[in-house]
Amino acid sequence: MTEPTFGISFLADDNEPRPAVGSDLSVVGIVAPSPQADATAFPLDTPVLVFSDQAATTAKLGPGPIYDALQAINGQLAELQIAAKVVVVRVAEGANPAATVANIVGDANAKTGIHALLDAGTILGVVPRLICAPGYTGLRFGGIDHFSNLQGGENYVAPPKVILTGGLPVRTAQATAKLTGGAVSGISIEDPGEYLTQPVVSFEGGGGAGAAATAVLEQLANPICTALPAVLDKLLGVAVVDGPGTNRQEAVDWRETISSKRIIPVEPATKIMAADGSIAIKPLSPYVIGRAVRRDYEKGGFPFHSWANQPINGIVGPSRGIAFSLTDGATEGQDLLANNIGVLIRGEAGVETAIADGGFVYVGTDTCADDDLWRFYNVVRGRDYIHLMFLRTLRYYLGKFNITGQTVQSVLNTMEFALRDLKADQHVLGYTVGFTKDQNSPESLRLGKFTVRFQAEEPPVLRRLVIQSARYRPALDALLNDLLTQLELAA
Repeated sequence: MTEPTFGISFLADDNEPRPAVGSDLSVVGIVAPSPQADATAFPLDTPVLVFSDQAATTAKLGPGPIYDALQAINGQLAELQIAAKVVVVRVAEGANPAATVANIVGDANAKTGIHALLDAGTILGVVPRLICAPGYTGLRFGGIDHFSNLQGGENYVAPPKVILTGGLPVRTAQATAKLTGGAVSGISIEDPGEYLTQPVVSFEGGGGAGAAATAVLEQLANPICTALPAVLDKLLGVAVVDGPGTNRQEAVDWRETISSKRIIPVEPATKIMAADGSIAIKPLSPYVIGRAVRRDYEKGGFPFHSWANQPINGIVGPSRGIAFSLTDGATEGQDLLANNIGVLIRGEAGVETAIADGGFVYVGTDTCADDDLWRFYNVVRGRDYIHLMFLRTLRYYLGKFNITGQTVQSVLNTMEFALRDLKADQHVLGYTVGFTKDQNSPESLRLGKFTVRFQAEEPPVLRRLVIQSARYRPALDALLNDLLTQLELAA
């Protein structure tokens, strides 16, 4: 018996509102091949935590997409910001781009490829929530769907052989020409093959001449982009994905294959100066993620803010120029933005409708969400922050307290105080928290369950400013009165 017979006892009352505990949404996750990496330091399909400024550790990656991505991120960091936390998952480089993409996608059951990121919390104690697979998300592997623009030629005595060249084939298609009256009347596809870009069609043999056709590829989605949403939903993260980087039409076609509030598309690629002095093409996604890490740092770790209209450092230019005007929607840059694709724009000195006087600026606010409520990535990340904050804070009450009025009030107060602080710092515009009878029942309470509801509104991004310009007639009235006064004085 530990209680005194004659004395005083102190019993702590711990059923009080809890201070809010936030989560770090700025941890980066990179999944890519790095064939020259130290296999001991970076085993395949295993999450490894690195700090982007650790030269000795990052050197063990060897040259390749992951090392390049770390350098890109470092180039975007803020003043006094030393490094980014990065979870690296190295995958095997395949015999061709399709095989490498398959390795990045990985297997959900085996936890390989992007699915290995899901083990980072358990293994490393950090959860990556800014994800990229630089250089591989814009690849689209399409087989030949049909042939168009067929010109039959003449004087063929036998079906000519269909020759398919170029097009970066992963697997070359097989097709057979059909003849009618000495001309090619059709082409049957025996094997659609697999291509990154459209092959060129020619005809050989058969005794005739003049046959021609155009191969049309089927529009398939990038496998990484289709696999990412399921992983991102589990992580409560977002991914910045690189588009094809070729032209406007291919970028829009690629965007049309993606639907997720957690995917942020960007175009085009970047140009950098390589170590040998040559110009190299590098993916844009790690540069944008570096900006995201910087913005979170500048805002005290709160991910409620856009990365748009921010300069991209460490590059010598975009891989292709994209026309842009602040006032004209009929430009490629504005068109890509209307299709939710963030763009890298060149500044122009002395041009008021340019995005900046110089440098290279990232402009992008959107995800690939179908629901306009989650169109802006800062809103998606902000809501993730709130949910994770409540998870970390409210789990304290589970199993420790019975359902009483005081317990319910403590939970409500905890949520209220957390949202109050977010509103005070202008991370949310407003909020409500409540416990209502229609959402709870005696049966639920008996099972140890009650429901509280909160609503909050994250600030939207200012992406269009409308200025109404008009003449001001009262100024003329004032002028007239002044003239009359002056004339009267002179008389």
